[in-house]
Amino acid sequence: MSVNKVILVGRLGADPESRAFPQGGSICTLRIATSESWKDRQTNERQERTEWHRVILRNKLGEIAQEYLKKGSQVYIEGKLQTRKWQNQQGQDQYTTEIVGNEMTMLDSRSSANNPAGDMQQPSSNMPDDMDYYSGDYDSYGQDN
Repeated sequence: MSVNKVILVGRLGADPESRAFPQGGSICTLRIATSESWKDRQTNERQERTEWHRVILRNKLGEIAQEYLKKGSQVYIEGKLQTRKWQNQQGQDQYTTEIVGNEMTMLDSRSSANNPAGDMQQPSSNMPDDMDYYSGDYDSYGQDN
Protein backbone atom coordinates (compact mmCIF):
# COMPACT_ATOMS: atom_id res chain seq x y z
CA MET A 1 0.00 0.00 0.00
CA SER A 2 1.14 3.57 -0.62
CA VAL A 3 -0.30 6.98 0.19
CA ASN A 4 0.21 10.29 -1.60
CA LYS A 5 -1.69 12.92 0.39
CA VAL A 6 -0.92 16.56 1.16
CA ILE A 7 -2.82 18.83 3.55
CA LEU A 8 -2.08 22.56 3.61
CA VAL A 9 -3.52 25.46 5.56
CA GLY A 10 -2.04 28.71 4.38
CA ARG A 11 -2.53 32.06 2.69
CA LEU A 12 -2.41 32.96 -0.99
CA GLY A 13 0.68 34.97 -1.95
CA ALA A 14 -0.96 36.15 -5.19
CA ASP A 15 -4.38 36.19 -6.81
CA PRO A 16 -5.37 32.85 -8.39
CA GLU A 17 -4.42 32.40 -12.06
CA SER A 18 -6.78 30.46 -14.32
CA ARG A 19 -6.52 29.00 -17.80
CA ALA A 20 -9.24 27.47 -19.95
CA PHE A 21 -8.48 24.96 -22.70
CA PRO A 22 -9.94 24.85 -26.22
CA GLN A 23 -10.86 21.17 -25.83
CA GLY A 24 -12.66 21.96 -22.54
CA GLY A 25 -11.67 22.02 -18.92
CA SER A 26 -9.61 24.52 -16.98
CA ILE A 27 -7.00 24.81 -14.26
CA CYS A 28 -6.39 27.37 -11.57
CA THR A 29 -2.95 27.86 -10.02
CA LEU A 30 -2.59 29.01 -6.41
CA ARG A 31 0.62 30.06 -4.68
CA ILE A 32 0.16 29.25 -1.00
CA ALA A 33 2.44 30.17 1.89
CA THR A 34 2.67 28.08 5.03
CA SER A 35 4.71 29.23 8.01
CA GLU A 36 6.13 27.58 11.07
CA SER A 37 7.79 29.22 14.05
CA TRP A 38 9.94 28.07 16.94
CA LYS A 39 12.10 29.46 19.71
CA ASP A 40 15.85 29.18 19.14
CA ARG A 41 17.34 27.36 22.14
CA GLN A 42 20.64 29.24 22.00
CA THR A 43 19.42 32.80 21.42
CA ASN A 44 15.94 32.38 22.92
CA GLU A 45 14.62 34.36 19.94
CA ARG A 46 11.56 33.45 17.92
CA GLN A 47 12.41 32.08 14.46
CA GLU A 48 10.07 31.68 11.51
CA ARG A 49 10.28 29.88 8.18
CA THR A 50 7.82 30.24 5.30
CA GLU A 51 7.41 27.61 2.59
CA TRP A 52 5.75 28.34 -0.76
CA HIS A 53 3.58 25.74 -2.48
CA ARG A 54 2.24 25.65 -6.03
CA VAL A 55 -1.29 24.20 -6.05
CA ILE A 56 -3.27 23.20 -9.15
CA LEU A 57 -7.07 23.02 -9.00
CA ARG A 58 -9.00 21.64 -11.96
CA ASN A 59 -12.33 22.49 -13.53
CA LYS A 60 -15.14 23.49 -11.10
CA LEU A 61 -12.91 23.58 -8.00
CA GLY A 62 -10.56 25.95 -9.83
CA GLU A 63 -13.46 28.11 -10.99
CA ILE A 64 -14.64 28.48 -7.38
CA ALA A 65 -11.13 29.42 -6.25
CA GLN A 66 -10.82 31.99 -9.04
CA GLU A 67 -14.15 33.57 -8.11
CA TYR A 68 -13.81 33.71 -4.32
CA LEU A 69 -10.10 33.73 -3.40
CA LYS A 70 -7.58 36.53 -3.70
CA LYS A 71 -4.14 37.42 -2.41
CA GLY A 72 -4.12 37.01 1.38
CA SER A 73 -7.08 34.59 1.52
CA GLN A 74 -6.66 31.74 3.98
CA VAL A 75 -7.45 28.31 2.55
CA TYR A 76 -7.38 24.61 3.45
CA ILE A 77 -6.26 22.32 0.60
CA GLU A 78 -6.13 18.53 0.34
CA GLY A 79 -4.51 16.87 -2.62
CA LYS A 80 -1.55 14.86 -3.85
CA LEU A 81 2.01 15.61 -4.92
CA GLN A 82 2.71 15.37 -8.63
CA THR A 83 5.96 15.92 -10.52
CA ARG A 84 5.87 16.96 -14.17
CA LYS A 85 8.64 17.03 -16.74
CA TRP A 86 8.78 19.89 -19.27
CA GLN A 87 11.36 21.63 -21.44
CA ASN A 88 12.55 25.19 -20.99
CA GLN A 89 13.24 27.57 -23.88
CA GLN A 90 16.74 26.11 -24.26
CA GLY A 91 15.28 22.63 -24.70
CA GLN A 92 16.54 21.39 -21.33
CA ASP A 93 14.37 19.04 -19.28
CA GLN A 94 12.93 20.66 -16.17
CA TYR A 95 10.87 19.12 -13.38
CA THR A 96 8.11 20.77 -11.37
CA THR A 97 6.62 19.30 -8.21
CA GLU A 98 3.24 20.71 -7.28
CA ILE A 99 0.12 19.81 -5.35
CA VAL A 100 -2.93 18.75 -7.34
CA GLY A 101 -5.80 19.72 -5.06
CA ASN A 102 -9.02 17.73 -4.85
CA GLU A 103 -10.59 19.43 -1.82
CA MET A 104 -10.66 23.09 -0.80
CA THR A 105 -12.18 24.95 2.13
CA MET A 106 -12.11 28.75 2.28
CA LEU A 107 -11.23 29.68 5.87
CA ASP A 108 -11.90 33.43 5.84
CA SER A 109 -15.23 34.56 7.25
CA ARG A 110 -17.65 36.38 4.96
CA SER A 111 -17.06 39.56 6.98
CA SER A 112 -13.36 39.44 6.15
CA ALA A 113 -13.96 38.99 2.41
CA ASN A 114 -12.94 42.60 1.78
CA ASN A 115 -9.92 42.17 4.06
CA PRO A 116 -8.91 38.52 3.64
CA ALA A 117 -5.93 38.90 5.93
CA GLY A 118 -8.26 39.76 8.81
CA ASP A 119 -6.33 40.06 12.04
CA MET A 120 -4.08 37.12 11.16
CA GLN A 121 -0.39 37.71 10.58
CA GLN A 122 0.75 37.47 6.97
CA PRO A 123 3.69 35.21 6.06
CA SER A 124 6.95 37.07 6.58
CA SER A 125 8.78 35.94 3.45
CA ASN A 126 8.20 37.29 -0.03
CA MET A 127 7.02 34.84 -2.66
CA PRO A 128 10.07 33.65 -4.63
CA ASP A 129 10.37 34.77 -8.24
CA ASP A 130 10.97 31.19 -9.42
CA MET A 131 7.31 30.29 -8.74
CA ASP A 132 6.59 31.43 -12.32
CA TYR A 133 9.07 29.08 -13.98
CA TYR A 134 6.65 26.93 -16.01
CA SER A 135 5.80 28.33 -19.42
CA GLY A 136 4.46 25.15 -21.02
CA ASP A 137 0.89 24.06 -21.68
CA TYR A 138 -1.49 21.91 -19.67
CA ASP A 139 -4.07 19.62 -21.17
CA SER A 140 -7.56 19.38 -19.64
CA TYR A 141 -6.25 17.09 -16.91
CA GLY A 142 -3.48 19.44 -15.79
CA GLN A 143 -0.76 17.45 -17.52
CA ASP A 144 1.84 19.26 -19.57
CA ASN A 145 1.70 18.87 -23.35
